[in-house]
Amino acid sequence: MDHASPARDLSASPRLFDHPLLDKLSRVDPRVPVIVYGPVVVAMLVWALWRGSDVALLVTGFIGGYLIWTLTEYLGHRFLFHFQFPGRFGERLHFLMHGVHHDYPSDPLRLVMPVLMSAPIMALAPLLIWAIFPPAVQVPILAGFITGYVVYDRIHFLLHHSRSQNPIFLRLKRQHMLHHFTDSTRCYGVAAPWWDDVFGTQWRKSAAQK
Repeated sequence: MDHASPARDLSASPRLFDHPLLDKLSRVDPRVPVIVYGPVVVAMLVWALWRGSDVALLVTGFIGGYLIWTLTEYLGHRFLFHFQFPGRFGERLHFLMHGVHHDYPSDPLRLVMPVLMSAPIMALAPLLIWAIFPPAVQVPILAGFITGYVVYDRIHFLLHHSRSQNPIFLRLKRQHMLHHFTDSTRCYGVAAPWWDDVFGTQWRKSAAQK
């Protein structure tokens, strides 16, 4: 099993690239997703209303898009971010994609995706949504999908740096810390823990931990 190592540097922020520009681009202020994508979501919803979209259909599409993101988040985290690519190049790729976060989990400038990483996902999403869903709900679904990403990135940052005592927040934080420090094959749903229940990857104590 891919158990998380107990040794973690909770404060370091390592250099990832020799080239200073590349290394700078690997770091991102946690407010960037809201600043970049927030106006896009608002503009899409305003445009949909201006075009005469039914409000109930807009809300339904938006919620549906959000849920699609949460499934994307879970599957991406479980099957892409934790996939062990072969060879030295694969090891380096895995480290850059996600391993660095497990080794340096509290690096404040590497807790949200750089725009260069998130932009291809946001560019691919409308192509798939346009191919699958009818025109009446395409824009609200995409708006909900992008909102889901922004919410995910924000929650992920707060799970590592907020001291909120909100019970829902504490439950999310406990599950995410279990993923980081106890068993990295469990609790993949950062902002959407219900998918762990659906797919059987929720937290379970091993015999050694009981």
